Amino acid sequence: MKRRFLPAPYRLAVRRSLSGRGLFTLDRIPKGSCVIEYVGHPATARQIKENRGKYLFWTSDTSMIDGNIPANTARFINHSCAPNCEIYIRKRRVYVFALRNIKPSEELSYDYGEEYFEIHLAGRCLCAKCSKS
Repeated sequence: MKRRFLPAPYRLAVRRSLSGRGLFTLDRIPKGSCVIEYVGHPATARQIKENRGKYLFWTSDTSMIDGNIPANTARFINHSCAPNCEIYIRKRRVYVFALRNIKPSEELSYDYGEEYFEIHLAGRCLCAKCSKS
């Protein structure tokens, strides 16, 4: 499937979630759609070396962005073990795509990966799937 790396103008809102604050859609989002771009500033050499920032995102084997900026609404997308979104990296830019059709009022989520999970979540998942267990 050919991907269109241009986020559509979906209405999104930051709200309370199981994990604190989360990003919710106000619109229906079709499967395969580019929802939002995860934006930020290039990370410093120290941030890359320590890899400890909460909003750091690897964009290649040697570079990352620091998404801890007000313009980065995507930073409110939480982890889930049953995500409705996935990440694609293209030309050192990070895009969030819908894995399935997403209904209005649903929280957006993607799998943060094992390394982030262990470092920042201390192996304790707060996603809807794990909270029911």
